[in-house]
Amino acid sequence: MSTSVMPERAPTRSERRYQRTHPAWVVVAVLITVEVISAFETSMMYAAIPTFTTVFEADASAVGWTVTAFLLVAASSAAVCGRLGDMYGRERVLIVVLIFAAVGSIISLAFGTLWGIIIGRAIQGVAGAILPLCIGLAREHLPAQKVPMAIALISGSAVAAGAASLLVAGVLIDLGDWRYIFVVTTVYALVCIFLVEAVLPWRKRDSTTRQHVDIVGAVGLAVAVTSILLGLTEGKSWGWGDPRVLTLIVVGIAVFAWWVRWELGRTSPIVNLRLFAQRNVALTIGATVALGVGPIGVTTMLIPMIMQTPDSAPFGLGLSATFAGMLSFVGAMIGMLFTPVAGKISAAVGARASMLLGATLFMIACAGFFVLRDSVVGMTALVVAVSIATAFAYTALPNLLVEFVPESNTSEVTGGQTVVRTASMAVGTSIATVLLATLVVPGTSTATVGALGAVCGLLVLMCAITIVLTLSVKYRRD
Repeated sequence: MSTSVMPERAPTRSERRYQRTHPAWVVVAVLITVEVISAFETSMMYAAIPTFTTVFEADASAVGWTVTAFLLVAASSAAVCGRLGDMYGRERVLIVVLIFAAVGSIISLAFGTLWGIIIGRAIQGVAGAILPLCIGLAREHLPAQKVPMAIALISGSAVAAGAASLLVAGVLIDLGDWRYIFVVTTVYALVCIFLVEAVLPWRKRDSTTRQHVDIVGAVGLAVAVTSILLGLTEGKSWGWGDPRVLTLIVVGIAVFAWWVRWELGRTSPIVNLRLFAQRNVALTIGATVALGVGPIGVTTMLIPMIMQTPDSAPFGLGLSATFAGMLSFVGAMIGMLFTPVAGKISAAVGARASMLLGATLFMIACAGFFVLRDSVVGMTALVVAVSIATAFAYTALPNLLVEFVPESNTSEVTGGQTVVRTASMAVGTSIATVLLATLVVPGTSTATVGALGAVCGLLVLMCAITIVLTLSVKYRRD
C-alpha cells in the first residue's frame, strides 16, 4: 500500500512577513531611519519660525503654535500608541503613526496658511510615538545581548537628528521655499512606511487573549497631559498669574488624579501604573524628571542664550546665530560618536553606569557655564561636553527601563517615560525663564550674572539628584 506525500504549500506573501529573518544590523538600521523622522519633525519648526512670522505677518505667539501643537499631541501619543503597539503589534501601529506623519505634512503643504500648518503639525504630532515603538521593536526582534546597543543607537540618532534638523530646515528654506520642508518630510515618511512593511518581521495576533482598548483612559491621559503642558508652555507668554494658565494647570492636575484612580481599577489599562511603582522603575522615572527639569530641558535654551547675547551684557559672547548653530551642530555630532560607547557600557555592566557617567559630566558642564561664560573656547568645550553627556544619559534612560520591565510592556513604559520627560522639560524651561526674567539689570530686561548663577545652580542640583537616584537602583544578583 503506497502513501502519497502532499507537497508543501509555499507560504503566501502575507504569511512570509511573519517569517522574516534579517541580520541585527539591518533591523537596527531600519529603526534608526524611522526614528530620524520623529526627531526631524520635532525640531524643524524652530528654524522656520522667523520665516513664518514674515510670510504670514503673524506675531511670535501665533507662529509658536506650529511647535506647541506638535508637542501637545506628541506627548499623549507616546504613551497611548506605545500601549497599542504592545497590544496589537508595534509594526502595525508604527505604520499607522507614519501615515499620520505623512498626512500632516501633506495638509501643511496643501493649505499653505498658518492655521493649515498648525493643524498639519498637530496631526504630525502622532509621530511622538515612534521612539517608544522603535525601542519595543528592537527588544522584540533582536538577541538580548544586542538590545542595549540598539537602544543606544536609536536614542542617540534622535538627539543627533534633532540638532541636524535645524541646519537642514534652514538650508531648505534658504534654497527655495518653506514648503520644501514638508515635501521632504512627506517623502521621507513614505519611504519609512515602505521599509517597515518590507523589512521588519510582523508579530502574529494572539486571538486567544483579546484585550480591550481603554478608550476612557486614553482620552483622560490626553486631556490631562495637554492641559498641563499647555499651561506650562503658555505661562511664559500669558504670564504665570494669568487665570487661563492657572485654570489649565489645575484642571490638568485634577484630571490626572482622576485618571490615576481610573487606571488602577482597569484590568487592561492604557498605562499599567503598577509597573511604575516598582522600585527600580520608579527611581528611573525620578531620574528622568530630574534630568528633564535640569540639563536635558534647560541647556538647549541656555547655550544659545549665552552664545548669542551681546558681549556688552553682563554675560554673553555676542556670536551670530549661524555660528552658534554650527557649534551646537558639531557638538551634537561629536556626542553621537559616543553613543556606541554608551551602548557597550550598558550591555557590559548595566545602564546605571552609563547614566552615572552622563549625569556627572552634565554636572561639570553646568557648573562650567557660569565659570566659563566669557570664553568662546570654554563654551565650545562645554557644548561638546553636554553633547557627550546627553549621549550617555539620554540613551541610558530607556535602557534602564528595559532592564526591569517585561518585553510585552516595553513601548508602553518607555512611552510613559517620554511623557514624563516632556512635561519635566517644560517645567525646567519655565523655572529657568522665570529666574532669567526676574533677576535683571534695574530698568532693563537683561538678565544678570546672578540670574545665570541661579540657573546653573538649579542644573547642578538636578544632576546631583539624578546621581543619588541612579545609585539607588539595585541590580539582582544572578
